[in-house]
Amino acid sequence: MQSEQPAYIASYRSGALRRKIEKAQRMINDCVLCPRRCRVDRSTQRSGVCRTGRLAAVSSYAPHFGEEDPLVGRNGSGTIFFTNCNLKCIFCQNYDISHEGHGRLVTDEALAQIMLELQAMGCHNINLVSPSHVVPQILGALEHAVPEGLSLPLVYNTGGYDRVTTLALLEDIVDIYMPDFKFWDPDVAAKICGAFDYPQVARRALIEMHRQVGELRTDSNQVAVRGLLIRHLVLPGGLAGTRPIMRFIAEKISLNSYVNIMSQYRPCGQAGQMDELALPLSASEFRHAVKIAAEEGIQRTDRPGHFLLRP
Repeated sequence: MQSEQPAYIASYRSGALRRKIEKAQRMINDCVLCPRRCRVDRSTQRSGVCRTGRLAAVSSYAPHFGEEDPLVGRNGSGTIFFTNCNLKCIFCQNYDISHEGHGRLVTDEALAQIMLELQAMGCHNINLVSPSHVVPQILGALEHAVPEGLSLPLVYNTGGYDRVTTLALLEDIVDIYMPDFKFWDPDVAAKICGAFDYPQVARRALIEMHRQVGELRTDSNQVAVRGLLIRHLVLPGGLAGTRPIMRFIAEKISLNSYVNIMSQYRPCGQAGQMDELALPLSASEFRHAVKIAAEEGIQRTDRPGHFLLRP
């Protein structure tokens, strides 16, 4: 398949991007951007769950070679790690970024320049990590970046805690959605990230993402150009609920969904608050999760887990 033009270019030219920016800005003036619905005026405050005001904060950006194969290609995925998060899992491996807020504030213009710099490095895409709370800033940055020549697919790399209303703003903007589906059990979600509604929200979000972009498609070099790529981190003790999640993907999304079953769980941050999360994932637990995915009909998966696992 040949490469295709990123969706946001046509939206910029038609004026749709400008209308989306205006709507997104209204949403953060009494913020209901994510399912937390903090109703904080983020144009003047940073006191909501995400602790982010009018400006986005960026922790780091660089070509990334540890992402999924269709994103990495030869030259890497152009990752931008946004500071803070709307989910805040207690075991987060980027705890200093998501919980402690390490990063620097950037204007929309500066964020646009970061995107263009990653493109100049030869990256295959712009990979927005933890973007759910900074949708207005991303849209604003695109308005500056497109006339300067940005032309890479946009990857929305999210924890899956996204409102469908907000995702609607990203239709014809985002080319590749890469959500996590972290937990099936609401009680587990409540304990780990204080979001009892996470499973319900994630199910709705994945359905909407698939509606917008369909199954993952690649170009002639097997580099992703558009579609849905789902991540599922296997947790110790079956806490993630792998079987019902895989069954949901197979039955409600698509049997041809591209799924990365991830093995890299290790106790980080405040994981010690839960006894079940105190140990790294075992090799047998991960193999069992992969087997479950196959049993539920999921065959299109990323490379097998390659992180160190306990026996």
